Amino acid sequence: YSEAKQAIYGRLIQCQMGHAFTGEYYSSFVPLESTSCPCGEYIQTCEHILATCPAFESNRNILCSASEDLVITDILGTVKRIEALSDFLKETDDFKK
Repeated sequence: YSEAKQAIYGRLIQCQMGHAFTGEYYSSFVPLESTSCPCGEYIQTCEHILATCPAFESNRNILCSASEDLVITDILGTVKRIEALSDFLKETDDFKK
């Protein structure tokens, strides 16, 4: 793996495990960090980023090609959908501190 692929893979695993750098994670593990999304959503979650956050609307088509309803368990459930999430992460550079 290249360093870039390792970074994407790490963020995929963090998303699967619920340990991605989101407000939801911060509320449990880094209480001094803000839990809100830059878009104004009170608690930033993986589901919010992937399915509804307006900041990522232009990139969401990548995920919709693999999962029309954008359910997080579906997105993480098959190789095709995980590849779509990987492409989304490459495009958005999200789930990073």
